[in-house]
Amino acid sequence: MVLHPIGQEARRRAGVVVGLIAVMAATMITGCSADNGDTATRDSPRPDLQVVTTVSPLTSIVANIAGPDVAVTGLVPEGVNSHTFEPPPSAARALAEADIVFVNGLGLEDPTEDLAKANLAPGAEIVKLGDEVLPRSEWIFDFSFPREGGKPNPHLWTNPPMVAEYAAVIRDALITHDAANAATYRANHDAFAARIKALDSAMADATATIPKRSRTLLTYHDAYAYFADHYDWKILGAIQPSDFAEPSPNDVAALIDQIRANDVPVVFGSEVFPSPVLEQISAETGARYVDDLRDDDLPGKPGEQTHSWLGLMRLNHVTIVAAFGGDTSALEALDVSDVAVDHATYPQ
Repeated sequence: MVLHPIGQEARRRAGVVVGLIAVMAATMITGCSADNGDTATRDSPRPDLQVVTTVSPLTSIVANIAGPDVAVTGLVPEGVNSHTFEPPPSAARALAEADIVFVNGLGLEDPTEDLAKANLAPGAEIVKLGDEVLPRSEWIFDFSFPREGGKPNPHLWTNPPMVAEYAAVIRDALITHDAANAATYRANHDAFAARIKALDSAMADATATIPKRSRTLLTYHDAYAYFADHYDWKILGAIQPSDFAEPSPNDVAALIDQIRANDVPVVFGSEVFPSPVLEQISAETGARYVDDLRDDDLPGKPGEQTHSWLGLMRLNHVTIVAAFGGDTSALEALDVSDVAVDHATYPQ
């Protein structure tokens, strides 16, 4: 088998990739590095089904439906900018051994998709969840994802009803590749779908405690477009430009004027994208600065109860609702534990 790493850094090291992979195959190195996201496969015995995912929310969703007897390996380290992530050469091995590669799609993980296509084994498939569930007519282009860029906002996982659609696609793909365990996948899916429905209901109840005229979001990273559309929030803007750099002084001045004109009471930062610019904006406008939102970095550590997509959604929604003075009791009462034991690999 010939593996084909891509990307600028991969091309630079192309001369050593073959040797690296040969060593990995001989020594059966497993796990992932703590800092750079290098990922390899697990020790034998090899599970019947090998699944690779990208960002940690997707890894959590897939792990809940797949259950502990499926090897689920995430590639994108938590706390890393998934929009600019370049998979390391060692990711090629995990992708080459995968039966299914689940990606969000909608342009989020293009380098990883390309690496997967170059190394996909016969009979394996890449499932682009966002492309499967969202028709092109419903794509949202906005502040950080302008239409002229050609890529829509990809953050469907912040909207629970869309994750329910993801879950159904994941279930069906697992059954296609492992029909013998179809009953397990269906049962896990049904239990997970019930948790999604409960989250959706609690979020709607919590949102209803905030006057509609006050539901205005200004965030650092533009991750809440589909969430806002479903729960009737207005997205005033996103501070991070479409090239994912820091905003320019002119951008900051315009944002300050916008906040003042709209009497925005709070601006939300991102735990994944820390930015001193927000402190400046908060000081200039008097708007409160809340920097606890997470876009794709699960709370807690792997193995902890809140380290899940459900835990991530509850944390974010509690943060938003509480910042506007709403009632978070319905959210606080949610069970955000996994419906199946999560043994997935989450690079840190």
